Amino acid sequence: MGQPQLAATEGTNLSTEAQERLTEDIIAALKTVYDPEIPTDIYELGLIYKVDLTDDRDLDVDMTLTAPGCPVAGEMPIWVENALCSVPGVGQVKVNMVFDPPWTPERMSEEAKVALNWF
Repeated sequence: MGQPQLAATEGTNLSTEAQERLTEDIIAALKTVYDPEIPTDIYELGLIYKVDLTDDRDLDVDMTLTAPGCPVAGEMPIWVENALCSVPGVGQVKVNMVFDPPWTPERMSEEAKVALNWF
């Protein structure tokens, strides 16, 4: 399934180069957030479903958890918001917790599967 692409809204005022640079910075920020029970970042785990960028450089993020009963369910969206707010050029960040579709191990990147010995 792979990781999500950062999607700019139609007619965004960002140049392609600026959007690519911002995308790289956003992904780097997402990779600083780890699931405390799994030694892999949430981006490589496939917990980030969608990142939309508005003309005002605001972000709207859909994310999930490995399980709905995850003990950090109330905290992880705050961690993601804080990480993304630290990216230069990003405006407001809204993180939405979604459980449809449910997360499955197939969403993990090859890097995460190797790190977790998941074959």
